[in-house]
Amino acid sequence: MRGQPEHTEPGREVTARTQVAGIVGDPVHHSLSPVMHNAAFAHLDLDWVYVAFPVATPDAEPVLDAAWQMGVAGLSVTMPHKQAAARVAVERDTLVEELGAANTLVRCEGGWVAHNTDVPGFRRWVEEDIGLDVESATVGVLGAGGVAGAVVAAVRDAAATVVWNRTRAKAVALAGGACVLDDPAQLTECTLVVSCVPTHAVPPGLQFRAGQVVLDLVYHPTQTALLEAARTCGAEVHNGLGLLVHQGAAQFELWTGREAPLDVMRAAVYRATG
Repeated sequence: MRGQPEHTEPGREVTARTQVAGIVGDPVHHSLSPVMHNAAFAHLDLDWVYVAFPVATPDAEPVLDAAWQMGVAGLSVTMPHKQAAARVAVERDTLVEELGAANTLVRCEGGWVAHNTDVPGFRRWVEEDIGLDVESATVGVLGAGGVAGAVVAAVRDAAATVVWNRTRAKAVALAGGACVLDDPAQLTECTLVVSCVPTHAVPPGLQFRAGQVVLDLVYHPTQTALLEAARTCGAEVHNGLGLLVHQGAAQFELWTGREAPLDVMRAAVYRATG
């Protein structure tokens, strides 16, 4: 397991007492989590450092076990290892039990405790930063992967939720009580549209309208064809940086027991993306 320290603040000395946290996934070279978390540690003068662990093996459980054995204090877990993170934990929060996926591991005496901060992070982003009341919204979700599952869980008390995926069976499996769309063009009727698919998997010919809020959870690149098309139609658009910040703030608080410096974390990622 190879760790790559990134973006530690000038003058911060890493010693044998420094607590180590990091991100595990494949790929992780584009991740802004090191920038964000190291800025937060420095702001609060915490003796912590956050590194990137690129883990290409399809079986990540031994790697996650080894990280605990080595004394790693906490991990962010991204694709494709969120299911492995849920399995390896000795304790899981209710969202992890429900979704079968964890994006956060917190060290405890006997092993890892697994959390899913994508769900509350998405909800806080939409309501606190964007100012949209989820309970009164009609939400359309593009995709049926792990992130889409977290979004559906976050908006379960919305006025209505609809899901579209290229493979209808996957959309049905994800949707639960939500409606599955046969035609993604119907998303134009939604108050909030959330794309949880890679840029190459966005269906062609999507239509948007003024007054909609359109989110593309991709943040690399920060501007996508989906967002540009929605902006041209008069929709309010946002990339995935807001979700990154809010789910990361929840992780920070789980690891350190300190209130996350949200403004510092937000400023760090926006500075890094220009």
